Amino acid sequence: MEKVKVIQERLKTTQCGQKSYAEVRRRPLDFEVDDWVYLKVSPMKGVMRISTRVGNVAYELELSQELAEVHSVFQISMLKKCLDDPSLIVPTENVGIKDNLSNEEVPIDILDH
Repeated sequence: MEKVKVIQERLKTTQCGQKSYAEVRRRPLDFEVDDWVYLKVSPMKGVMRISTRVGNVAYELELSQELAEVHSVFQISMLKKCLDDPSLIVPTENVGIKDNLSNEEVPIDILDH
């Protein structure tokens, strides 16, 4: 029983350390309807607008017609608040999505060297 108590104390100490580390790094995310957000999915780069909130950690986005086949509800960890001008939307019509849902990114311009 003594070894079990020692193990429990060490687990508790480790959990407290992990909790404090996680709380320092965690950012509170909260969005409102009509907020502009970035969606962190590689083939779907661009800015989308939140149409409704679904639960505490999920939001439904207004997706473009090119993305009509994609499910429109995303978990909050997939979103990032858009602080720039939402008119700078990356066009999705030139994104060549292959059958295995991958794409090849090709640079358009070299801006500096």
